[in-house]
Amino acid sequence: MADTSGPVRPTICPTLLYDDAHAAVTLLTEAFGFRADAVYTGEDDMVAHAELSYGNGVVMLGSKGREGVFAQTMRNAGPSGIYVVVEDVDAHHSRAAAHGVEILMAPTDQDYGSRDYMARDAEGNVWSFGTYVPSGKAD
Repeated sequence: MADTSGPVRPTICPTLLYDDAHAAVTLLTEAFGFRADAVYTGEDDMVAHAELSYGNGVVMLGSKGREGVFAQTMRNAGPSGIYVVVEDVDAHHSRAAAHGVEILMAPTDQDYGSRDYMARDAEGNVWSFGTYVPSGKAD
């Protein structure tokens, strides 16, 4: 039987590589409200691995140009799209806009009942923030 007494740990974690991972950590924490739970750098000051959380979700990131199978496989990967559930879309949008984040779509009420907005980070990744919560039903 699974232990359900502790915090819920995510089972899916988007993983991104950035040319400037330090700037990405700053943007995600200051503009989008993520918490930096771990940031490990190498002797070259490149981010070897970082874990940033929002609610019970986690995004992992690091610097492009590092060694290893994942880094080499992802070296030419294009931008990614990530969706994050937030309670107050308008306040979240205001915070991001105040930090100069490129807003792709202002807060909008969707036909399916969600309110959301989209933004792009400095390296082209599209971040969507909204009230829609996927069901996450297991098979």
